[in-house]
Amino acid sequence: MKHIIIYIFGFLLLTNTLLAQVVHDDLEIVITDKVDYDKKDYRSKTDYKKAKAEIKAGDEAFMLGRGGYRMAIEHYSKAFDLSQKNAFLDLKLGFAYLNSIEKTKCLPYFEKAFQNDPGVSPYIYYLLARGYHLTYKFDKAISYYNKYKSTLSPKTLKSQEKIIAKRIAECNTGKELVKKPIRVFIDNIGDSVNSSYPEYSPLITADESEMIFTSRRPDSYGGLKTPDEMFFEDIYRSEHRDNNKWGKAQNVGKPLNTKDHDATVGFSADGQSLFIYKGSEGNGDIFVSHLKGMEWDKPSDKTTKKYINTEYHEPSASFSYDGQSMYFVSNRTDLSYGGHDIFISHWDAKKQRWGKPQNLGNTINTEYDEDGCFIHPDGRTLYFSSKGHNTMGGYDIFKSELQDDGTWSEPENLGYPVNTPNDDVFFVMAANGKHGYYASAQKGGYGDYDIYKITFRGPEKPTTQSNEDQLLASTGPLKETVMEAAVKVKTMRLTIVKGTVKDANTLEPLEAQVEIVDNEKNQVVQTLKSNAATGRFLVSLPSGKNYGFNVKKEGYLFYSENFNIPKATGYQQFIKDILLNKMSVGTKVVLRNIFFDFAKATLRPESFAELDRLIDLLNKYPNLRIEISGHTDNRGSLKLNTKLSAARAKAVVDYLIGKGIAASRLESKGYAYLQPIASNDTDEGRQQNRRVEFKVLSN
Repeated sequence: MKHIIIYIFGFLLLTNTLLAQVVHDDLEIVITDKVDYDKKDYRSKTDYKKAKAEIKAGDEAFMLGRGGYRMAIEHYSKAFDLSQKNAFLDLKLGFAYLNSIEKTKCLPYFEKAFQNDPGVSPYIYYLLARGYHLTYKFDKAISYYNKYKSTLSPKTLKSQEKIIAKRIAECNTGKELVKKPIRVFIDNIGDSVNSSYPEYSPLITADESEMIFTSRRPDSYGGLKTPDEMFFEDIYRSEHRDNNKWGKAQNVGKPLNTKDHDATVGFSADGQSLFIYKGSEGNGDIFVSHLKGMEWDKPSDKTTKKYINTEYHEPSASFSYDGQSMYFVSNRTDLSYGGHDIFISHWDAKKQRWGKPQNLGNTINTEYDEDGCFIHPDGRTLYFSSKGHNTMGGYDIFKSELQDDGTWSEPENLGYPVNTPNDDVFFVMAANGKHGYYASAQKGGYGDYDIYKITFRGPEKPTTQSNEDQLLASTGPLKETVMEAAVKVKTMRLTIVKGTVKDANTLEPLEAQVEIVDNEKNQVVQTLKSNAATGRFLVSLPSGKNYGFNVKKEGYLFYSENFNIPKATGYQQFIKDILLNKMSVGTKVVLRNIFFDFAKATLRPESFAELDRLIDLLNKYPNLRIEISGHTDNRGSLKLNTKLSAARAKAVVDYLIGKGIAASRLESKGYAYLQPIASNDTDEGRQQNRRVEFKVLSN
């Protein structure tokens, strides 16, 4: 977890009489150490020598950092087994745990150190407070924070009073959040993804069909290790199976992975674009890669090096649903409220790069660090981690919604047990708003950080436990009896449209352009391509607009669909397997984004974008002749429907002629309800039958 830990903890060996001077929790802690330990604490001279050797090895390992803490714990524990009466050794073991992923194990050793020697360290009250804080003993933690405060000189108190006050506030927040736990299931996603090595920074496609994450495993591409004996970061991939389980994770290999550190940062909703963190560049920079068929292209900073990447630290980023905005984290000093802040940059289509960023403002950003930003595919819900706001300790996960006036709502703590007194970072939410994913080091895991799935309580999951479905939380299994009354899960106002694009005759996958248009504004709001190898596509459509959905490819007739999604529409998903027809005589195309006033032949402005696409097609193929036909449902007389359908077809032809298309290339006919494409017995069927289409007469 190099790109996280490197700025959370720092360390510096000063002299042989110091274990370490560590910037921990924004407080510089100096742990002093005896050069020699009392021989009376050991059963024999041999044990004494062994213990000294283990302690020395532990001290050296501790200085290595993240991976060294685990090795230090192993050495200190061996020395501890030889003598359990040394307060300095208790302190060291507790401090090593406090800096490791198993932070909560620090408390018994701090308590034992204090019991053996209350004066073991001037920081002992603070360290005890941290141990109680991390283990949800909030009142005791507050008491010891205050005890530590009372020991400080006026000068030291002035420099540390703020952080102590913040820790006490976190405890008070923790007490309130634990009283009202949110109804969630937190499940380890299993050993197909997780291992005894660290897994973290999970990214998912909007429909949860694919996950990309970071791990530090022996099969990393370069096979190299850092000085603390941890493997370099690499990127891995897993697919979601039909049995609701994740498939065996695979190293994605070149070109995403190199012999250096390569980590996941942000994933586009359709899984076709990826932000990658490269720790070898500056202080850590963001690169971009795109999926071309089945292969990722070489990560590049061409679009990010101008404004996004700096000499500072950029550890996190997220694509907006339409790919036109980028949310990212940086600690650049000129635009920051303090520490790491969240910024937004917009795509500059003219210069083909990400534009000059703007700070999201002090509603989101605080004087403390923000990190792990994720913008939901609904385009308005931002999830992020912060050490500020009303956190219960370390980083907590928050959410904020973009308002209609362009401001962000006050960040809301996601609550306990999702958030804990420990660091909770890099959370992503599925499009349906029911499932989130994050990395956590929990009891019962596989040995290090694992990836967990958070199910926000809904009717699809039973409330009873079974051997196959354990409920996990940071404090152990959650039982239904400790949970509050059911909480209504807020539905995401979002529509997902996914499927494939194929040749209508050969059924071969096609790489085609998928274009989404705001029909009311006649404005393209999203453009993407179906995958060249699979034909797959996925688009996110936030509620509140009338969308034109169009698919086109050179040499084929285009396909159109309409999604008129009212503002209050909740989450829904459509699967559209699209067959594109090559241009041949007799082929028909339904124009689903042509709209008329009720029972009239007056074209509405929302139709113009669709008609302009037809004009582009006719201009591109000057020999193309088409018939425009109008169709109705079977309500009303044949005479009236024939007249109405013919008038509507003529209105379309008149529009095309008015835009410069020769009348000799166009014919119009009204077929009333004589050529239905669906049943007239249902509202849905009748709606499909009310249509305008064109047929190729010659090309």
